[in-house]
Amino acid sequence: MLDELLGRASLKDRIEELEGERDRLQEQLDAEEGRRAEAARKRQDAEERVNRLEDRIAQLEGEIDRLGGDERHLSFRRTADLSDHRLDAVLDRLESVDAGPEGALSAMVADEPPDAVREAFGERAALVERAAPCLVYTDDAGLVAAALRPPIDPDPFVSWDETFRIDREWFRPTGRFAFALVRADRFAIGEYRGDERVSFEGFESDVHGDHSKGGFSQARFERRRDEQIDDHLDRCRAAIDGRDADRLYVVGDREAVHEFDDEADATATVDATGDPEAALSDAFDSFFTTRLYCL
Repeated sequence: MLDELLGRASLKDRIEELEGERDRLQEQLDAEEGRRAEAARKRQDAEERVNRLEDRIAQLEGEIDRLGGDERHLSFRRTADLSDHRLDAVLDRLESVDAGPEGALSAMVADEPPDAVREAFGERAALVERAAPCLVYTDDAGLVAAALRPPIDPDPFVSWDETFRIDREWFRPTGRFAFALVRADRFAIGEYRGDERVSFEGFESDVHGDHSKGGFSQARFERRRDEQIDDHLDRCRAAIDGRDADRLYVVGDREAVHEFDDEADATATVDATGDPEAALSDAFDSFFTTRLYCL
């Protein structure tokens, strides 16, 4: 009765009405936030599926190309991964070939084989294109026909000479250089003289993994993770800039390695895992491995 006389009853009713409206709006806001997080997660999943499907499509298209036309019966006579003593033995054998004046063809093929390589290999030039980027070697008698994919690609060239053109720096660790492994959450770098490591530095950074339900929204989580990766890459760059070496090779995650394209003399994607020092050793062995294709 007193509330009604003082006009407070209507105000209390209005407060309850506004509170109810506030609660409904809060529920809508929470639901919308949940939908956005779920949509972001679904988008991330869809992007991953798209990437996998694109890789599969590219693989199948390559199979179709290889099965079509005159290439359908062509295949490599043999393939092998070469390193250390076995690699040296193969290079020694190639260097021992003396084909006479302009009898030995050497070429670095970046993508499509140049005319001289197509003429020398005929229909097997399709195999050279499949192996590219690669070094190719053959002689005018057709006794030698091989492609090598080295760790360090020289600039494209084509030459006919008495012997094959081979530089050990394309294949083996030589001289004084720095070798760095860069991943989104770990880093390792060593300074080398040939295949001997003379220094080491490594660290791991706290970078969040996959987002789980609850806590940060998906968007906030992704922003925070990107910031953590950027901070990690800044630490990596500072460590690399502090090295005094003639050459720099950077390997690791594709996205992380891409950040060092301008500084590095050569880059590669590798799957080395484990603690920084063990991962660096694995990455070093993987990088300095040459793929052999017998054509």
